[in-house]
Amino acid sequence: MKTPFFTLSAALMLIYGCSGKQEFVVPEQSEIIGLASVITLPADTGTIDLMDFFEDVSRIDSLGRVEGLELKPDKSFQTMFVKVDNARLKPYSELRVWSKGQPYSLILRKSVKQAHKVVLKSIPTAVQSVQLAGDINNWQPNLSPLEKKGAAWETTLLLNPGRYSYQVVVDGKWMLDPENADSTSNGMGGFNSVMIVPGADDTRTPFLSTVSADRNKVVVSCSNKADELLVFWENFRIPNDYIETSENTFSIKLPDGVSKVKRSALRMFAYNEAGAGNDLMIPLMDGKVVTEASALPRDDFRSAILYFMMVDRFYDGDTSNNQPVLDSRVDYKANYQGGDLQGIRKKLEEGYFKDLGVNTLWISPIVQNPEGAYQEYPEPRRWFSGYHGYWPVNTTVVDHRLGSNAVFGELVDKAHNANMNVLVDFVSNHVHSENKLYTQHPEWFSSMYTKDGKVNIRIWDAERLTTWFDTFMPDIDYTKPEAVNAFTDSAMFWLEKYKIDGFRHDATKHVSEVFWRALTRKMKNRVVKNEGRNVYQIGETFGSRELIGSYISSGMLDAQFDFNLYFDARPVFASGAESFEKVASSLKESALYYGHHSTMGNITGNHDMPRFLYYAGGAYRQGEDEKEAGWNREIKVEDPKGYARLKMLHAFIMTIPGIPVIYYGDEIGMTGANDPDNRRMMRFSGLSAEEQDIKNTVKKLTTLRKSSMPLLYGSTRVLSAGKDVLVYQREYLGKSVIVALNRAESPNSVEVNVSGTANVKSTLMGGKAELSGQKLKFTVNPLSFEIITLE
Repeated sequence: MKTPFFTLSAALMLIYGCSGKQEFVVPEQSEIIGLASVITLPADTGTIDLMDFFEDVSRIDSLGRVEGLELKPDKSFQTMFVKVDNARLKPYSELRVWSKGQPYSLILRKSVKQAHKVVLKSIPTAVQSVQLAGDINNWQPNLSPLEKKGAAWETTLLLNPGRYSYQVVVDGKWMLDPENADSTSNGMGGFNSVMIVPGADDTRTPFLSTVSADRNKVVVSCSNKADELLVFWENFRIPNDYIETSENTFSIKLPDGVSKVKRSALRMFAYNEAGAGNDLMIPLMDGKVVTEASALPRDDFRSAILYFMMVDRFYDGDTSNNQPVLDSRVDYKANYQGGDLQGIRKKLEEGYFKDLGVNTLWISPIVQNPEGAYQEYPEPRRWFSGYHGYWPVNTTVVDHRLGSNAVFGELVDKAHNANMNVLVDFVSNHVHSENKLYTQHPEWFSSMYTKDGKVNIRIWDAERLTTWFDTFMPDIDYTKPEAVNAFTDSAMFWLEKYKIDGFRHDATKHVSEVFWRALTRKMKNRVVKNEGRNVYQIGETFGSRELIGSYISSGMLDAQFDFNLYFDARPVFASGAESFEKVASSLKESALYYGHHSTMGNITGNHDMPRFLYYAGGAYRQGEDEKEAGWNREIKVEDPKGYARLKMLHAFIMTIPGIPVIYYGDEIGMTGANDPDNRRMMRFSGLSAEEQDIKNTVKKLTTLRKSSMPLLYGSTRVLSAGKDVLVYQREYLGKSVIVALNRAESPNSVEVNVSGTANVKSTLMGGKAELSGQKLKFTVNPLSFEIITLE
């Protein structure tokens, strides 16, 4: 739900007056709840689900024509078949849809996938099969077999521009590509080959920046000539009559009707013969452009800073509910340690979160988990309690070891009174075997065995919609409508009864799209429309950007965590093993898949991977099992430079597009190997000088981000990307923030050309910066960063 539902007093449509000028009139009630997401078209043929956008598709009257597209809706207008003529299709197009006589605009983006041929000539002649596995196919080699042609093996892949990690699978044996010297760390002590698919030349495509705004006009600059600028207010195209063009600028007059809407947004897209440029988003309040971040309401999630806590490991606020599992087979690390909702509430009341600068609390699952211990299926078959909350026994009752439903309600109320959002971690992929829904309705769950009789446990990719996470965790079968209804209602219970602000969704890729569409439709109709409040859904998917992006749309999730960006950035920040060019390339790829103004989650880490300081602080040992390391030895910070590297990571996630997400403890530099060592009890006292310094730096960063419209809604341009230094600019209405990261162990002098004309207002880390015309000069300290505000 990208933007709130609105009700207006005028009627909206595009009307042609006697002079031929198009008038912009606004409807009383929109047929689209929220802001329609951009539709990326298939490279050849595919379908568009119109139910993702329209509240009631039975009200759709007709569709407009789009040059280069053949459109064939079904009789009910629920889905629409599309066939693409790439030679005629423009990089951006508008699809006009009439519903109850009113025209709505859906934004279409042309696919930029291209054929990429792979030829391997050095494979031994006796080999029987050659496959590729990697980001190209979610690491499933059976999806990319090569064909033997003479002495070579060949295949042609259809891929978006970008960098792809992969391996060659020869007769079942995985290896680096013997004919490609380019490789990258796999984050687990090994390496993968790297395939690079080139894209459009950014130096030739249009680049849009907001210049100024007054009561009823917005001025936008465009570097490189645009063949067309498409401007949308909410889900309606603003006619070209409202746009004045002058060389490199566009002046957009805001139609009168927009002032009748409390909250709305402008979106702009441009292209030329070189390809699509970036997009812009400008928030409006009562029809006026928002110029100060303080004017944004709490549930404008582009201004969110998330803080993720595992409830049991955060703070013990009520010792009377401390009930670890009394089973000698359960190690202390895998047992309940006393954290609870009362603890979170106490820290909220003490001002911990406000002082840190976060405004959105994401808490791990709070529902009832089993009382006893369970043994994991894979070796070494350790015993665990359900301290983490991901084994639901009852999906609407708070676990007594974490508090109660009443305590949770009080926590949410106090957070809202403190102007903070609350997101709950919701588990929709599975339940625990003690859950009554499983014992009473076993037909709602998939079999623990595949069709060929194999044990279907943790087959993450090949059986991703049916695999069980363990023998006691039945996987929900969402081909059963009764299951869809039951579990979406469980989610709605928390949303409607306690007025939470949204969900973090566990294991998104393992859950059918049927569930996501059903839940989102209920949320839009019963909360966004009826209650008039915004809701945010962010998912967790490990996989390719294409897989991650397939769950993000108006009909499903708002966002997911950008794990690919994190995994690309981690070795660059943590060890200096790779160049900042990799990070710049990864930022570009994320913009391609998710847009330039997405609400993707940019993480410092999370509970399913080793802490960042495990790598950056020198604890990691090449080739070791990261999970076993936490069981077998004490993980600590061995290289103090790791703290400086962590501060740089914080600076990065706080200043790029998307939503920063702090994993509890990363604000003070906690370390740890993989689960459960990365889930140590939070510390609030006895901090070292280095830990306090990280915390103070995070406070500076959150304060800047919350007050800076360029960091929340600005355009993003990489100014320089080299081995040790990355510099980028965020710009909004003539104000800019320049971010420079230096991971070298010596100072680096930076000289870059910035866009716009401005003066140096401040430097976050206290350095000196000189601006002469468009040239900005400053120095970045070793293993550090600088953030310069220009106005």
